Amino acid sequence: MTESDLPVVQLTPGRWGDPEVSVEVPAPALAALHHLGVRRPESGPVDPADRPGLTPQQVAVLAEVVGAEHVATDLTARWAHTRGYSTPDLLRHRAGDTSDMPDAVAFPADHDEVLALLAVCAEHDLAVVPYSGGTSVVGGLAASRRFVTVDLRRLDQLLEVDDISRTATLQAGVRGPAAEALLAKHGYTLGHFPQSYEGASIGGYAAARSSGQSSAGYGRFDQMVVGLTLATPRGTVELGRAPMSAAGPDLRQLVLGSEGAFGIITSVVVRIRPRPEERHFEGWRFDTFEAGLTAVRRLAQDGPLPTVLRLSDEAETAVNHPDGAGGVLAIVGFDGPYKPATADVLTAAGGQNLGAESGEAWRVGRYKAPYLRDPLLDEGALVETLETAGFWSRIPALKAAVTEALVKALSEQGTPPLVLCHVSHVYETGASLYFTVICAQNAEPIDQWRHAKLAANAAIAEAGGTISHHHGVGTDHREAYAAEIGPLAAEALRAVKGVLDPEGVLNPGILLTSS
Repeated sequence: MTESDLPVVQLTPGRWGDPEVSVEVPAPALAALHHLGVRRPESGPVDPADRPGLTPQQVAVLAEVVGAEHVATDLTARWAHTRGYSTPDLLRHRAGDTSDMPDAVAFPADHDEVLALLAVCAEHDLAVVPYSGGTSVVGGLAASRRFVTVDLRRLDQLLEVDDISRTATLQAGVRGPAAEALLAKHGYTLGHFPQSYEGASIGGYAAARSSGQSSAGYGRFDQMVVGLTLATPRGTVELGRAPMSAAGPDLRQLVLGSEGAFGIITSVVVRIRPRPEERHFEGWRFDTFEAGLTAVRRLAQDGPLPTVLRLSDEAETAVNHPDGAGGVLAIVGFDGPYKPATADVLTAAGGQNLGAESGEAWRVGRYKAPYLRDPLLDEGALVETLETAGFWSRIPALKAAVTEALVKALSEQGTPPLVLCHVSHVYETGASLYFTVICAQNAEPIDQWRHAKLAANAAIAEAGGTISHHHGVGTDHREAYAAEIGPLAAEALRAVKGVLDPEGVLNPGILLTSS
């Protein structure tokens, strides 16, 4: 089964993925957790308590736009739209914390209804948070004041396929697997497969500047988007008259990654490619992470690039592929014919071809990894991820600095961690680093992680990396993002928001600080 054949998963509130999929922590992993001091907590999740939502008059205003049957004010619907899927989000969910619960959920049918919702919400001072897949892991769905969630699930159509230009127009609520299925009927693929693929949506990809696991071959999502439609409280913005233009700054790039702070993306025009007739995945072993880094850099800079290119460090290789071979593991994948010249580059750099078994194991298991976090949290482990990117010359120091900061910050709290890392995306000039952190929870796990995350953020800034490569800004990275771009650039972005959203109702507190 390929990505194009996977079904859409309706995520379980407060727990990742398909509720019918049961994942248990392997016995060796449990033993390793116990060595880290992990102990199963005595109490389980707490049911949320309802709290007042909108007034009947406010609900009526929303119902006039989308119809009463498409406005939900019950606890179940509101709780299901509370926060995203970061570990702090899940811990708050388990605690029954309703502080970020929306006051109502509206389900518009099309762009015009989104536009009308924004207009009436601005008029009645109701904050708005856009929602489709809900897979944010950086606090991107927790506005700084009470709000209405605008769920885009009814905007779920493939509007147009342009076979000559090889573009497709997709509404924002189309989920990843659904987009692939719709395009497959026309013989195409989008080629965007992030780890959140089962639950994420087209609009979310665009709003968070997503990067999929096949980015070496297909590019990031912001590279795929050639046009988009944005609904704002003041009207519609249409961008993308041609694939490239010299007519001023490219405003598409201003909207991509804006996380609902400037408007709600209702549709995108994306580049598509013929669906591959064959796929190949294989594993490559290198003696050290440094040797593997040199190999993947050579491919990124001089080619020929495969579709998928990943490199795990020694710790991640030992945990995920405990075959006793040591060293580090690179995963190489091809959509379409196998490229022997890629293998020649890897061999010349000291790589050993392990064949298809390890590559296929990664391909089959890549969407199962997020399912492990919930049972690990059940056992009392703290499990979280973070990512960054930097230029090639900075990658070794960046990796060392972030690892050291995480180990120090968590060890100081009496919970020494296991820190894993891999290169997840490569470019001619640099690469991204993706970290997984596992340790025992202390008595206050949210504060425990916040302390570690702030230390990692500081290390990233000091080592010359960016605060996020593909998870986005949300609230978790808001202050670090402002420091990264500087006060003048932050002021310019606030000016853009002031023009498009003068009442400040669009996802307030997300992406930008207020001053």
